[in-house]
Amino acid sequence: MSAGEVRSFIFERDALVRRPGPFGTGRRRALSALTDEWLKGLFDSIGRTAADLCLVAVGGYGRQELAPGSDIDLLLLHRNSAAAVAPIADKIWYPIWDTGISLDHSVRTPAEARRLASEDIKVVLGLLDTRVIAGDGTLAEKLRQTVFADWRAMAIKRLPTLRELVEQRKTNHGELGCLLEPDLKEAYGGLRDATVLRAIAATWVTDVPHSGWPRAHSFLLDVRDALHLVTGKSGDRLLLQEQDGVAAALGIADADELLRQVYTAARSIAFASDSTWHRVERLSSGPSRLSRRLVNRRGPERVPLADGVVVQGGEVLLAIEARPATDPILALRAPAAAAQAGLPLAPITVERLASECGPLPIPWPAPAREAFVSLLGSGTSLVRMWESMDQAGLIESLIPHWSTVRSAPQRNAVHTFTVDRHLVETAVQASAFTREVHRPDLLLLGALLHDIGKARPGDHSVVGAEIAADLAERMGFTAEDSLVIVDLVRHHLLLVDTATRRDLEDPATVDYVTSRIDNPETLDLLHALTRADAFATGPAAWSDWRAKLVTELVYKAQAQLAGHPTPAEPELSEVQQAALASTGVWVAMEAAEDGYHLTVAAPDRLGLLSTVAGVLSLQRLQVRSARVITVGERAVQIWTVFPTFGDPPSSQ
Repeated sequence: MSAGEVRSFIFERDALVRRPGPFGTGRRRALSALTDEWLKGLFDSIGRTAADLCLVAVGGYGRQELAPGSDIDLLLLHRNSAAAVAPIADKIWYPIWDTGISLDHSVRTPAEARRLASEDIKVVLGLLDTRVIAGDGTLAEKLRQTVFADWRAMAIKRLPTLRELVEQRKTNHGELGCLLEPDLKEAYGGLRDATVLRAIAATWVTDVPHSGWPRAHSFLLDVRDALHLVTGKSGDRLLLQEQDGVAAALGIADADELLRQVYTAARSIAFASDSTWHRVERLSSGPSRLSRRLVNRRGPERVPLADGVVVQGGEVLLAIEARPATDPILALRAPAAAAQAGLPLAPITVERLASECGPLPIPWPAPAREAFVSLLGSGTSLVRMWESMDQAGLIESLIPHWSTVRSAPQRNAVHTFTVDRHLVETAVQASAFTREVHRPDLLLLGALLHDIGKARPGDHSVVGAEIAADLAERMGFTAEDSLVIVDLVRHHLLLVDTATRRDLEDPATVDYVTSRIDNPETLDLLHALTRADAFATGPAAWSDWRAKLVTELVYKAQAQLAGHPTPAEPELSEVQQAALASTGVWVAMEAAEDGYHLTVAAPDRLGLLSTVAGVLSLQRLQVRSARVITVGERAVQIWTVFPTFGDPPSSQ
């Protein structure tokens, strides 16, 4: 092929990639078709008989999913010796390299390709998506049939290996549904998992959900197309600095809305993946084929779990006598029973609950409220069950305000999850504290709603309190209980903010807390919520130091609410008196049993505490406690610190 023909292809390809208009399947197929046509011409130009050769597209190219920066994944099938076919292969590969397009290529006989597919799970995934470009199509068709037959025959043995790869990738790349800079391909719920779903479907071992995830997959492909176009290079990582440009290219309002839509799509794929893998594992670890036949003849055993709810084959189903249309509470009773048992709802059950259950009466009757609290208190099972209900639309029918926080990104390094997932995770963490408080139901609901005001204008605590009041009334809580829920939402940051930003030795600090939370039982609930919120946020949100400060603050506030006098301030040590009498910046350090006591004196100003804390961090000093004394315009900070390693720096 001449250099002019190569340049012509590059020009046409560039024009197609940059053509105005929407992204989508049509554009990707057009790019694949243009590439097909050029490669066919390249193959034909070799002048060799095609009877013993076949050029095959595999992987993403085989699926016609070419993005602007995608590589071309090709297999040259042949019946000849490797030495004989090598010069022919070079005549195909070199012109492709001349275009600057990345090429992933291999040259194999059908027998070699089959053997490699039997040994390497990644090879078989690519060969499940083959498409003939040029040459003897019977070579490719026979290989395709053989690979599919082998894949189905060995599926039960090979799927665990594929599962391990999925879990390893999830560990390495995280969940696409909550990452601020996600890898669209490798993160869990991304493009790679859509490929895995198709591979599982090809085994015929179990059904794969057909709704939701294919559309989500197409959207993620659109995002990748836009990413390649905006950056001018290949890559699957959606970096922060690229998100505004990608959003604009896709006609999406801003980067936050882009992430929300990416998260929603990823969750759809991840949910389909989770459901499919659960069924695969259940079938793989189930009875023998003969036993399954016998069970099928007489019908699998149904074990009652709750009113109208049964367990069958490791999944929760509706009982034969259940009538969702006349029993709206079933939409809560079935998920609660399943979550408490640590079992999934069968997909057909979720669909029936969503389509057949009518709306709950307002206010909710007591059995509905009790089932909802039972669901929230189910521990780690809640995450999967909530997602199952959310995917079916059940959550928004119960909590109309949920749509605003659903998949809402949190653009800070502290938070691990989206707003809605964080709320669910907080309820999970709160379930561990239910035995420590007098009203577990109020704790669990406060945990679920504490950030419900986010992704809306205004102070999220204030906005959230208004929403919580509406929801508590809707759910049938008494006026007194509703006020407690509202207080938990409005003041969910009170303890940690006060404990870490104010002087705990100052009586005004305790007064500040008790003026807002004047009930000991509510204070206990808030303490539990504070810990649950921190644990659900991420490792950076909690530490032994924070825990100690919050616990000390709660202890002092409880003492004041119980009528005990506030302990008198301790007498100042000689060092502290010297610090107060000093001028400018004054620093002293002395060894102590629990580390080192560092005293810092300086003119009082806003932000002084955080400035000193930053200096201590730079000096690799870990903080055990901090106390501030203010007299006039002079501030004295007493820190208990210890070095991360070695000796502490000099106070000079």
